[in-house]
Amino acid sequence: MAAPNAYWLMKSEPAKYGYDDLVRDGRTTWDGVRNAQAAIFLKSMRVGDEAFFYHSVTGLCVAGIARVTREAFPDPTDASGRYVAVEISPVRALAHPVALADMKANPSLAEMRMFRQFRLSVTPITPDEWSTILKMSEG
Repeated sequence: MAAPNAYWLMKSEPAKYGYDDLVRDGRTTWDGVRNAQAAIFLKSMRVGDEAFFYHSVTGLCVAGIARVTREAFPDPTDASGRYVAVEISPVRALAHPVALADMKANPSLAEMRMFRQFRLSVTPITPDEWSTILKMSEG
């Protein structure tokens, strides 16, 4: 498969839907996003883009990698029709999940958008940030 056009970080509470759930299901609709900025990011995703799957609330770590398999479409959970969803599938779990504390301690990641807009469930990741987190996951 060709290299992704863009990289993302997608956050989910593992008690509600974690990376293991995505692996079990084989794919999922990423819906329920009601923040305007996060919705813009969803609309920017393209098939083949890759995303870190981040466990929020508990776990606080990048647990795996997902791939966008369907671009933005009307969110089936939004009766207003204003918001979109995307479909993702699992690529692989990280051998060693990368903890939020370790990411914050790494100077190479100091400018991550996730740290500036922590409440967003979807944020872009630069290629350098992607590479750094992948290297951190190697243990």
